[in-house]
Amino acid sequence: MARLMPVIACHECDLLQREVALPPGRVARCFRCGAELYRSAHKSVDHTLAFVLAAAMLLIVTNAYPIVGLSIQGKYNATTLFGAVHDLWNQEMQPIALLVFLTTFMVPAVEIAVMLYLLLSLKLGRVPAGFTVIMRILQGANPWGMVEVFILGVIVALVKLTHYGSVVPGLALWSFGVLTLLLAAAAASFDIRDVWDRAYPVPRGEGLE
Repeated sequence: MARLMPVIACHECDLLQREVALPPGRVARCFRCGAELYRSAHKSVDHTLAFVLAAAMLLIVTNAYPIVGLSIQGKYNATTLFGAVHDLWNQEMQPIALLVFLTTFMVPAVEIAVMLYLLLSLKLGRVPAGFTVIMRILQGANPWGMVEVFILGVIVALVKLTHYGSVVPGLALWSFGVLTLLLAAAAASFDIRDVWDRAYPVPRGEGLE
């Protein structure tokens, strides 16, 4: 007797069905309710790895260059992300400074580092140590990455600052914008099912002999 295809439960109606082999780019749907069960992975690790590598480089740029500059009566001042966090801390706004640091730097940096470790290991054909812990970290860290919220807050602040002087968006601000798009693209291309299947492949067969 050959091994049967694995059984999967529909997340909408709980119908148990056996998986079927899919060509690249196709979708398997529930036989009863039509809900999407899974998609066939097509270079998901390669695509996600490319987005994450680009995001890692941009994260360095965003923290090395000024976010915004302000020119008032001939005096020009510019600040980086760490400079903004430092100023908030010195102005006795420690909770806000800590929140900005965690959501715009620490959490995205940890998420990018963990994904690089995971994807590079899978790309090299190895299962990374602490695989299940890594997957839990990614699931728990994702809601705390608020780069897009930070960008919106900066844009609102820039609009208000235009009444006081000339505002010059820094390189880091543009990098933050691109970083937001890259993180969204990485999340969209990250196929959890494919990652688990690469780490712990399930034996698949075709019916009975």
